Amino acid sequence: MCGIVGAVSTRNIVPVLVQGLQRLEYRGYDSCGVAVYVDGLQRARSTSRVAELIEQVARTQLEGTTGIAHTRWATHGAPAVHNAHPHFSHGTGADAYDRPGRIALVHNGIIENHDELRAALTAKGYVFQSQTDTEVIAHLVDSLYDGDLFEAVKASVKQLRGAYAIAVFCKDEPQRLIGARAGSPLILGVGQGGQEHFLASDAMALAGVTDQIVYLEEGDVVDVQLGRYWLVDKAHKPVAPAQRPVKTVLAHSGAAELGPYRHYMQKEIFEQPRAIGDTLEGVQGIVPELFDGQDASAARVFKDIDSVLILACGTSYYSGCTAKYWLESIAGIPTQVEVASEYRYRTSVPNPKTLVVTITQSGETADTLAALRHAQSLGMQHTLTICNVSTSAMVRECKLAYITRAGIEIGVASTKAFTAQLAGLFLLTLALAQSRGKLSQEQEDAHLKAMRHLPVALQAVLALEPQVIAWAQDFAKMENALFLGRGLHYPIALEGALKLKEISYIHAEAYPAGELKHGPLALVTSAMPVVTVAPNDTLLEKLKSNMHEVRARGGVLYVLADADTHIERAEGINVIRMPEHYGALSPLLHVVPLQLLAYHTAVARGTDVDKPRNLAKSVTVE
Repeated sequence: MCGIVGAVSTRNIVPVLVQGLQRLEYRGYDSCGVAVYVDGLQRARSTSRVAELIEQVARTQLEGTTGIAHTRWATHGAPAVHNAHPHFSHGTGADAYDRPGRIALVHNGIIENHDELRAALTAKGYVFQSQTDTEVIAHLVDSLYDGDLFEAVKASVKQLRGAYAIAVFCKDEPQRLIGARAGSPLILGVGQGGQEHFLASDAMALAGVTDQIVYLEEGDVVDVQLGRYWLVDKAHKPVAPAQRPVKTVLAHSGAAELGPYRHYMQKEIFEQPRAIGDTLEGVQGIVPELFDGQDASAARVFKDIDSVLILACGTSYYSGCTAKYWLESIAGIPTQVEVASEYRYRTSVPNPKTLVVTITQSGETADTLAALRHAQSLGMQHTLTICNVSTSAMVRECKLAYITRAGIEIGVASTKAFTAQLAGLFLLTLALAQSRGKLSQEQEDAHLKAMRHLPVALQAVLALEPQVIAWAQDFAKMENALFLGRGLHYPIALEGALKLKEISYIHAEAYPAGELKHGPLALVTSAMPVVTVAPNDTLLEKLKSNMHEVRARGGVLYVLADADTHIERAEGINVIRMPEHYGALSPLLHVVPLQLLAYHTAVARGTDVDKPRNLAKSVTVE
């Protein structure tokens, strides 16, 4: 959450900073701002979107060769200009508001001991203008500054508890930028010819500016100047260049362009056939080597495990819930799925022969990273991640990995990343089944054939969009909805409900259909649409009984039915027929109409589809 861009250059860097913010706006859009050195500290801040900030910068002709910029997802303090980043330090005493500050700072993360730091700084005479934890860091750096910003930041971070990525500059050293990270991502961009260097939350912010990236590690502090940079590690010992190598990262800005689509979410829904095709590219057969890490053999690990623990949050958690059905029914391996933010805080029973699987789109999800580290601290060292970013912290910290290739996902509500995760998890299921002697060659061939057909099958599902739009017109008038699924499709019902509530703000819940009579049926009226995922599987007849329970209470059904389920349209029963039954891979197809339903309902209600209120894309705070 939150996006950071910073630069030291010989040219006016403001256009680069605000363009970087536009690419990072999916990380937070409660407010935004930019600060530069121009005979002191100057800034522009806005509680509107980055587009308005750009207009403000143009009106004021803000320019500078050293600067920082930020787009915010609010944690401490309401979305308001005085809480927007960048924050400045101010003098001490009664006239502090009137005296220009010397420290400018942006921050991503949460400082847990900000209250005690604020009290100590207030006692020294510092006056606070915001309710943020970030302003505490700015004043702290100022209080420790004695002519060397690098030393002041190093001394400051020793006092911080919590998560942070910061970029700081000082008016007394105008061509120097300091960055530090712990628990939140930060990268260094190396400019061409050494005449400019950058800091950012994500390489995409620097697309078209530099593709030479250094990934900062946990606890690093970096000193960025014209023509040079250097780092120290969490112990503040110098880091050799070979320890933080410069990597070429092709973060194409074109991937973030809308093209003919109205919203990024719509674009990303329709990119799913390509995303799945790319994710499966090169998979010729099921072999453990698909999951090898840089220094770890999946074949060896797979033979040494007797269970699986999946850790994830949000949409990724639902992909893990789906995978549990596959792993237990196909691979025959006991599987547990945990919400990452809960797992790390409860007493559990560790098993060193467990494969710990993390699932994350960004690879920087704070709760999932913390849960991984907790599992490792308990002695569970077999780790694997399903992740969409090969250079992320999660990939670096797990021994094994499968990198999905969904491409950049801008819409806050995940779509193509989810189905790509499911594809990666199905491959993992097959690889574990093979290593346990539960996958015949005939079964492997059949599964691979079905997987290779997925892009075509998804195209056929996307062709159902006009029918989904008709449903959306009904849903747009509602304030509540129920989603039902059974077995393998219960997590898909959960995901459908999540998508609808995220972007349309309709209250939606999902239940295993068999639980309907144990409470949720009390909610069913004609004003409570009930979406039912109805594949032609062994639970179909049970599901039909649950549907009759809804109709008997005057509920209106919206059914996603396979062609051969014999569920017909009737009064109170709306049916969209899926193009084909897809067996174990059916969840990848059934989730797509639910994504489209959420999208078109939100469009009909006039909400901000790509940037739903109170949310952000990359959740890098706890």
